[in-house]
Amino acid sequence: MLERIAGVELWDGERLRGPVDVHLRAEGHDAVVAAVEPTAEARFAAIPGLIDTHVHLIGESTGAPVDFLTWPLVTRPEERVLHGLANARAALAGGVTTLRDLAADDVQFSLRRALDAGVVPGPRLLAHGMVGMTAGHADLFTPPAIADRPPVADGPDECRRLVRRWARAGADGIKIATSGGVLSVGDRAEWRNHTPEEVAAIVDEAHALGMRVAAHAHTEEGVRIALEHGVDSIEHGTLISADQADTVVARGVPVAPTLLINDRIAEGRGASAEQAAKAAELLERRDALLVAAARRGVDFVLGTDANGFHVRFGEQMTEVRRMAALFGWDAERALVAATSAAARAIGRDDVGRIRPGAKADLVVLRRRPWEDLDALRVEEIVAVISRGVLVAGALP
Repeated sequence: MLERIAGVELWDGERLRGPVDVHLRAEGHDAVVAAVEPTAEARFAAIPGLIDTHVHLIGESTGAPVDFLTWPLVTRPEERVLHGLANARAALAGGVTTLRDLAADDVQFSLRRALDAGVVPGPRLLAHGMVGMTAGHADLFTPPAIADRPPVADGPDECRRLVRRWARAGADGIKIATSGGVLSVGDRAEWRNHTPEEVAAIVDEAHALGMRVAAHAHTEEGVRIALEHGVDSIEHGTLISADQADTVVARGVPVAPTLLINDRIAEGRGASAEQAAKAAELLERRDALLVAAARRGVDFVLGTDANGFHVRFGEQMTEVRRMAALFGWDAERALVAATSAAARAIGRDDVGRIRPGAKADLVVLRRRPWEDLDALRVEEIVAVISRGVLVAGALP
């Protein structure tokens, strides 16, 4: 465990603090910032560890040529958890110290517990259980002939039961779909997922059990349903309207736009003709609508939808630069989206900032990314500190 990170020029998640020494204090298997003290000079730059609010950890991690949809079905859970750990550590080496998995089950819950207990070094992990319907977005990742399928819920009572099952298993939150998807096979983005009564039951039960609800929503109608029922974040928000953007701003609902993955699927990278066509249809209108929403003040945050296949773990900095280019952000606004704003999106006030009492997660870089976002690259990383431990690179 490190006690001090000496002589770094610190951007703390909200503002520039100048040359400082960051003092750390151990707390069990974790560590927090004890003090941030001015110093005379700095050799490197430092920022809080990045936060990816939307990932899917359980995917093939070696880059071997596998089928994206069938790999989870033919790989034992004991192996899947190891691939998930490898993906988590790849993200960590790329400067991402907190991840939120939005399709979790016992594999991710177990991995999170092991990381929190210090069994293996790794990033912080939040895990949301998926509540989907028969023939919905989540269900259509599994071919029809497969009998052993992930759980689904049909009807308000079944929806409440599945929320409770995930809560009992250790979920941090719940994921729902209020529109169809792109990678799911056989549906269309405009398909409804769940009835209003089912969505209401899911959100009510999750909130009653202290869990946030993230809503996959590509279409304007999907965003409307999600907002109508009081979800805590919008995932994708691809065709969000101007009126909906105003509602999102008024309610403080964050949106993760997941740009890279849909760009790549539309290009046909690792995608079937059906998947590419669905993505391309959405992209015809996406950029103009998202830019308009950003101008109205929507809080866009880092969320890649990384799955190890279409977007690999360690590509999060590329997503941040892509967001800045689309939205016309300056470098500091882009960093906020990946640190302090992303922390608010997942309901955490102890990550995404470097200040006394915050978790000791930092990225040390050769150059100042708050001045030039081109410095926010994996090759510019000097060191990554997670939970107060040097997990990548080296400190002089």
